[in-house]
Amino acid sequence: EVQLVESGGGSVQAGGSLTLSCTASGFNSNDASKMGWYRQAPGDTCNLVSRINNDGTPEYSKSVKGRFTLSQDNAKKTTHLQMNGMTPEDTAVYYCAALPGAWFYNRYDKCPSPFGSWGQGTRVTVSA
Repeated sequence: EVQLVESGGGSVQAGGSLTLSCTASGFNSNDASKMGWYRQAPGDTCNLVSRINNDGTPEYSKSVKGRFTLSQDNAKKTTHLQMNGMTPEDTAVYYCAALPGAWFYNRYDKCPSPFGSWGQGTRVTVSA
Protein backbone atom coordinates (compact mmCIF):
# COMPACT_ATOMS: atom_id res chain seq x y z
CA GLU A 1 0.00 0.00 0.00
CA VAL A 2 1.34 3.37 -1.01
CA GLN A 3 1.52 5.94 1.75
CA LEU A 4 2.17 9.64 1.23
CA VAL A 5 3.15 12.04 3.99
CA GLU A 6 3.21 15.79 3.36
CA SER A 7 5.08 18.41 5.33
CA GLY A 8 5.97 22.07 5.09
CA GLY A 9 2.63 23.84 5.19
CA GLY A 10 2.08 26.96 7.23
CA SER A 11 1.39 30.66 7.05
CA VAL A 12 3.23 33.23 4.99
CA GLN A 13 2.71 36.80 3.87
CA ALA A 14 1.99 37.67 0.28
CA GLY A 15 5.15 37.60 -1.77
CA GLY A 16 6.72 35.02 0.51
CA SER A 17 7.80 31.44 -0.08
CA LEU A 18 7.09 27.98 1.26
CA THR A 19 8.29 24.53 0.32
CA LEU A 20 6.06 21.51 0.61
CA SER A 21 7.51 18.01 0.71
CA CYS A 22 5.90 14.65 0.13
CA THR A 23 7.56 11.42 1.16
CA ALA A 24 6.23 8.23 -0.37
CA SER A 25 6.54 4.64 0.72
CA GLY A 26 5.08 1.32 -0.35
CA PHE A 27 5.65 1.57 -4.10
CA ASN A 28 6.38 -1.76 -5.71
CA SER A 29 8.82 -2.10 -8.60
CA ASN A 30 6.02 -2.30 -11.17
CA ASP A 31 4.16 0.77 -10.00
CA ALA A 32 3.98 3.32 -12.80
CA SER A 33 2.25 6.00 -10.75
CA LYS A 34 3.43 9.55 -11.05
CA MET A 35 3.56 12.14 -8.29
CA GLY A 36 1.88 15.47 -8.15
CA TRP A 37 0.12 18.08 -6.04
CA TYR A 38 -3.47 19.25 -5.86
CA ARG A 39 -5.02 21.94 -3.72
CA GLN A 40 -8.49 22.71 -2.47
CA ALA A 41 -9.62 26.05 -1.13
CA PRO A 42 -12.90 26.44 0.81
CA GLY A 43 -15.83 26.21 -1.56
CA ASP A 44 -13.67 25.25 -4.52
CA THR A 45 -12.93 22.03 -6.36
CA CYS A 46 -9.76 20.00 -5.96
CA ASN A 47 -7.46 21.60 -8.52
CA LEU A 48 -4.24 20.31 -10.03
CA VAL A 49 -1.22 22.40 -9.11
CA SER A 50 1.66 20.46 -10.59
CA ARG A 51 2.56 16.95 -11.65
CA ILE A 52 5.44 14.88 -12.94
CA ASN A 53 4.87 13.85 -16.55
CA ASN A 54 5.65 10.42 -17.94
CA ASP A 55 8.97 11.73 -19.27
CA GLY A 56 9.91 12.95 -15.82
CA THR A 57 9.41 16.63 -16.50
CA PRO A 58 7.14 18.78 -14.31
CA GLU A 59 3.96 20.37 -15.55
CA TYR A 60 2.17 23.30 -13.91
CA SER A 61 -1.26 24.84 -13.86
CA LYS A 62 -1.52 28.30 -15.38
CA SER A 63 -2.16 29.82 -11.97
CA VAL A 64 1.21 28.76 -10.57
CA LYS A 65 3.46 28.51 -13.62
CA GLY A 66 6.53 30.64 -13.18
CA ARG A 67 6.13 30.80 -9.41
CA PHE A 68 6.11 27.17 -8.28
CA THR A 69 8.75 24.53 -8.95
CA LEU A 70 8.20 20.80 -8.58
CA SER A 71 11.15 18.47 -8.13
CA GLN A 72 11.44 14.77 -7.44
CA ASP A 73 14.30 12.57 -6.36
CA ASN A 74 15.38 9.78 -8.70
CA ALA A 75 14.06 7.07 -6.46
CA LYS A 76 10.60 8.68 -6.64
CA LYS A 77 10.41 8.70 -2.92
CA THR A 78 10.18 12.44 -2.27
CA THR A 79 8.80 15.41 -4.14
CA HIS A 80 9.27 19.05 -3.24
CA LEU A 81 6.98 21.88 -4.29
CA GLN A 82 8.83 25.17 -3.99
CA MET A 83 6.29 28.01 -3.91
CA ASN A 84 7.52 31.55 -4.51
CA GLY A 85 5.74 34.85 -4.99
CA MET A 86 2.76 33.55 -3.11
CA THR A 87 -0.59 35.35 -3.15
CA PRO A 88 -3.73 35.01 -0.99
CA GLU A 89 -5.22 33.02 -3.89
CA ASP A 90 -2.72 30.26 -3.09
CA THR A 91 -4.42 29.71 0.27
CA ALA A 92 -5.69 26.12 0.35
CA VAL A 93 -5.09 22.66 1.69
CA TYR A 94 -2.43 21.05 -0.49
CA TYR A 95 -2.47 17.33 -1.18
CA CYS A 96 0.26 15.11 -2.53
CA ALA A 97 -1.05 12.45 -4.91
CA ALA A 98 0.31 9.35 -6.61
CA LEU A 99 -1.72 8.50 -9.69
CA PRO A 100 -1.35 6.82 -13.07
CA GLY A 101 -0.46 9.56 -15.51
CA ALA A 102 -3.83 9.48 -17.26
CA TRP A 103 -5.62 10.15 -13.98
CA PHE A 104 -4.03 13.54 -13.39
CA TYR A 105 -7.17 15.42 -14.33
CA ASN A 106 -7.19 19.20 -14.00
CA ARG A 107 -9.68 18.90 -11.19
CA TYR A 108 -11.60 16.52 -9.01
CA ASP A 109 -14.75 17.37 -7.11
CA LYS A 110 -12.88 17.11 -3.84
CA CYS A 111 -9.54 16.15 -2.39
CA PRO A 112 -8.64 13.43 -1.79
CA SER A 113 -10.27 11.69 -4.70
CA PRO A 114 -11.13 7.97 -4.45
CA PHE A 115 -8.54 7.24 -7.14
CA GLY A 116 -4.88 6.52 -6.52
CA SER A 117 -3.07 7.38 -3.31
CA TRP A 118 -3.25 10.70 -1.46
CA GLY A 119 -1.63 12.29 1.53
CA GLN A 120 -3.51 13.74 4.45
CA GLY A 121 -3.17 17.32 3.22
CA THR A 122 -1.21 20.26 4.56
CA ARG A 123 -2.70 23.71 5.04
CA VAL A 124 -1.17 26.78 3.44
CA THR A 125 -2.36 30.26 4.35
CA VAL A 126 -1.17 33.38 2.57
CA SER A 127 -2.07 36.70 4.12
CA ALA A 128 -2.30 39.95 2.22
